[in-house]
Amino acid sequence: MKKALICGISGQDGSYLAKLLLEKGYIVCGTSRDAQVSSFRNLLRLGIREKVKYESLVPTDFRSVLQVISKVEPDEIYNLAGQTSVGLSFEQPVETLESIATGTLNFLEAIRFIGAPIKFYNAGSSECFGDIGDRPADENTPFRPRSPYAVAKSTAFWQVANYREAYNIFACSGILFNHESPLRPTRFVTQKIVAAAVAIAKGSQEKLRLGNISVKRDWGWAPEYVEAMYLMLQQDQPDDYVIATGKSYSLQEFVIEAFHSVGLNWQDYVITDNSLLRPTDLAVSKGNPNKAKEKLGWQAQYKMPDVVRMMVEAF
Repeated sequence: MKKALICGISGQDGSYLAKLLLEKGYIVCGTSRDAQVSSFRNLLRLGIREKVKYESLVPTDFRSVLQVISKVEPDEIYNLAGQTSVGLSFEQPVETLESIATGTLNFLEAIRFIGAPIKFYNAGSSECFGDIGDRPADENTPFRPRSPYAVAKSTAFWQVANYREAYNIFACSGILFNHESPLRPTRFVTQKIVAAAVAIAKGSQEKLRLGNISVKRDWGWAPEYVEAMYLMLQQDQPDDYVIATGKSYSLQEFVIEAFHSVGLNWQDYVITDNSLLRPTDLAVSKGNPNKAKEKLGWQAQYKMPDVVRMMVEAF
């Protein structure tokens, strides 16, 4: 039986990935900064909390990373840990850089130190591309990060590429575009929108306050995106892949879809709030997933309207 170590297992992607790997017969071990007190709510929601083993691990502490990897002896490591919010990264830039870049470096260095044939997946991000207009980004598109989060993810990406080339480590980065699910916390704007629409439909008098709703994003379905992570580590050679649907929609279209799903006109309930605007933001984000289709056999089945509908139905 293969053994997988998922760092950041309590988040959206970690939970869906754990479910997928368990279904494939893996022994799954997940980490948290303090596994003894973590609730692992998402794993509980998916009905798999008792099927996973847990270890306490601090990604920014090399000794902690080395000890856990040595103890678990995984065949595959999925690094999904670190600060996950673009907006929050402007308020906590140091924590963001350390948790993402230093954390990733510690995993890579521990794998090199141990010398075992461990396959490593790193969670990259489409935010690294920055503003590239209407052109879909692929694996050869240069990075121009426009947030502390994107800077940190770009750093981690190049660390992975360096260790792959310098030390022949099987290390991959998945450059994932936006992907959503009912497991998203409400600090993410997509879940904030869905939660407000459902609450208003049930009689709440609240208004939904949003920043720039003209931004366009390539939104996919998270349970599909974790399949791509798994497939990357099943290849003969390590490589990096853009994972996306290939179609972008504006945040306004997301809002319209959410309120339409509950039978309401969004314009009656949405207020633009300039205090929610970011110092810098991406006008358009769209990915070209052709390489993933050709080499991994992966293709997104769900687009934004499907994602919104499934998120609303889950409430």
